[in-house]
Amino acid sequence: MQNRELKLIGLFLLMGITNLSIAQGSTNQNKFRQLKQELATPNVYRTASGAPGHEYYQNRADYIMSVELDDAKQHINGTEKVTYHNVSPDDLTYLWLQLDQNMRHPNSDTYKIETNDINSISFKKMKHDFEGGFNIEYVKSNNKSLDYTINKTMMRIDLATPLKAGASMSFDIKWNFNINDRMAIGGRSGYEYFEEEDNYIYTIAQFFPRMCVYNDVEGWQNKQFLGGGEFTLPFGDYDVKITLPADHIVAATGEIQNLSDVLTTEQKNRLEKAKKSEKEPVFIVTQKEAEKAEKSKLTSKKTWHFKAKNVRDFGWASSRKFIWDAMIVKQENKDVLAMSFYPKEGNPLWEQYSTKVVAHTLRSYSAHTFDYPYPVAISVHTKWIGMEYPMICFNGGRPDADGTYSERAKNGMISVIVHEVGHNYFPMIVNSDERQWTWMDEGLNTFLQYLAEQEWDRDYPSSRGPAYKIVDYMKGDVSNISPIMTNSESILQFGNNAYGKPATALNILRETVMGRELFDHAFKTYANRWMLKHPTPADFFRTMEDASAVDLDWFWRGWFYTTDHVDISIDDVQWMKLNTKNPKIGNKLKEDEAKRIEDLDVSKQRNKTAIKVSEIERDNGLRDFYSTYNPFETTPEEEENYQHYLNHQAKEKKEIIEKDINFYQIDFSNVGGLVMPVIIEFMFEDGTSELQRIPAEIWKGNNEKITKVFFFEKKVTSVSLDPYLETADTEVYNNNYPRKMIPTRFEQKKKPYWRTSGGGSNPMKDAKKKN
Repeated sequence: MQNRELKLIGLFLLMGITNLSIAQGSTNQNKFRQLKQELATPNVYRTASGAPGHEYYQNRADYIMSVELDDAKQHINGTEKVTYHNVSPDDLTYLWLQLDQNMRHPNSDTYKIETNDINSISFKKMKHDFEGGFNIEYVKSNNKSLDYTINKTMMRIDLATPLKAGASMSFDIKWNFNINDRMAIGGRSGYEYFEEEDNYIYTIAQFFPRMCVYNDVEGWQNKQFLGGGEFTLPFGDYDVKITLPADHIVAATGEIQNLSDVLTTEQKNRLEKAKKSEKEPVFIVTQKEAEKAEKSKLTSKKTWHFKAKNVRDFGWASSRKFIWDAMIVKQENKDVLAMSFYPKEGNPLWEQYSTKVVAHTLRSYSAHTFDYPYPVAISVHTKWIGMEYPMICFNGGRPDADGTYSERAKNGMISVIVHEVGHNYFPMIVNSDERQWTWMDEGLNTFLQYLAEQEWDRDYPSSRGPAYKIVDYMKGDVSNISPIMTNSESILQFGNNAYGKPATALNILRETVMGRELFDHAFKTYANRWMLKHPTPADFFRTMEDASAVDLDWFWRGWFYTTDHVDISIDDVQWMKLNTKNPKIGNKLKEDEAKRIEDLDVSKQRNKTAIKVSEIERDNGLRDFYSTYNPFETTPEEEENYQHYLNHQAKEKKEIIEKDINFYQIDFSNVGGLVMPVIIEFMFEDGTSELQRIPAEIWKGNNEKITKVFFFEKKVTSVSLDPYLETADTEVYNNNYPRKMIPTRFEQKKKPYWRTSGGGSNPMKDAKKKN
């Protein structure tokens, strides 16, 4: 007795030590653990539900600007009066402004941190001789100079006395800079030169010192602009005057205040007609008028005056080459003028599609979010780029010189217009921090772009959105993949990471995890909660759960915080039948199994081709002495015992017994690491099928391996996982049982051989020359 007690005490101690070591030496790695450590603690500014808190605030910046374009030197001079409203609870001893043009200074960090190898080096970019960057002439308040410090792409204004919480102040800045040749050195904005006629198209943005955001999350968001992470800006009102050659047509954020000064009477009448046209665009400036202006080269100047309310930025474009058309988009609260500005080089593609695509995008996006709150939405033609600003965007898509274009070129233009106009919603209105999180605008916008494209044409060849289109990226080399929740400047594979993967994730949420009704309500709730405000990732994650009652922490963790991929495997399928104790069924199964084994006997297989002895004996008239006894025949005693057993069973159990149900035990494994719903299709012997959708929570007890039993009255002939390719499963071979032969793709890549020392030629290139 004493020895037994000692042994038990020792066992308990050992168990305690073992459990203690586990508790101290491991962390909870269950993929369904809540996102408590990853998300900021809710507070008075941002609630646990994902909504703005009762003390949420955002500072504002209003601008009055005068800008002059020097068309001969491609140079801009400007002055601005900034009125900054400190709505925060903090006193501010300094202000931070963004000087994004400084990214193009010859000594910019952007150039210094570029990496390349000998095969990827760009000789065009080896020479940084463009004199880019802002020249700040003065910073004043009440005609008194303010102290300021420029640190690369940021400028700090030091205040003599703190700007108190709830107070405002105004200051003036004078500045100028050279406009970059966008076709030569790239850029989100700049100019394109048309040499044959000596004309320019200017697409101008980041052209003035802009206030940084000060908020409860980052304090001052003054992370340097290196070119990848875009912009974080406060809302405000803009009053902007742009002076340039009198024959230029200008498109800009906001509404024109002086139409009579810049348009003819006929053009003003056309604009009024466009405000009533819902079906077809109306030309305000025709191609004939644009071609005439191309040749005029007026030296006189005009000033275009624009005002915009409650926007986060201002962009504009000008050229004497612009054709201008417009049509109205009706909304419940406010009508919107959809417009396009493009040169003759954009036709016939642009006059056929651009403004209609703008209008379609507004209708589609508003249906999934909110009514577009601004008076205009503008698409401006460029040769290559796609870039967005409030109410205006610069979009590529140019036909060949003879006016012809391919289906691919047309669809490319449509997609870029949808995407860039769509950016009005994210991040121009739902104003996320692009400098930190590219996916919050690009990913959400790419998702809505996919919906809009499919509404435009159900057979539209969308490049992103469907789950299967992200598979190659997801199963790639993890050393070249970063989680979606990576700062904008540190992302690997920018397009796949910030555009494709989050868009795919949202589409999977909508179609597979949540369902359209729940998803659409939650997504619209997020958009309306944070319309004209500054959301964070936590606000999005929390709102999607709060408005749907769907726990998505496992989904956010897997898709947004890791580089895991989806690869669920069917490892084994076992077919079993219930022991009904019915001797007829049991004996028949035994007989079939015995025959199956006997038929596999190698001797018997070979004897099938030999002469059978029994046949010879019968030919000789010999008597067959073989026994007629059947060991698998049901006896009366077995039948009587079965009836006795059956009569003593409950009705429900009796029904199951009599149905002769087929049971299938299936073993699954999570090879890729991402837990996902198990979507499984069963094909039956009679040619019918059944699809079952099992929530991802089936993995909560074991994230790596699970077993589940399925049962049917019919016999199953095959089993398939994810038959409609809706989970981005990267390996379809292990999705089928029995296994199917799945064709694979491969490509042979030939790398050119370059000598690394001395001179020499490129043999691949020389071979092409000879051919």
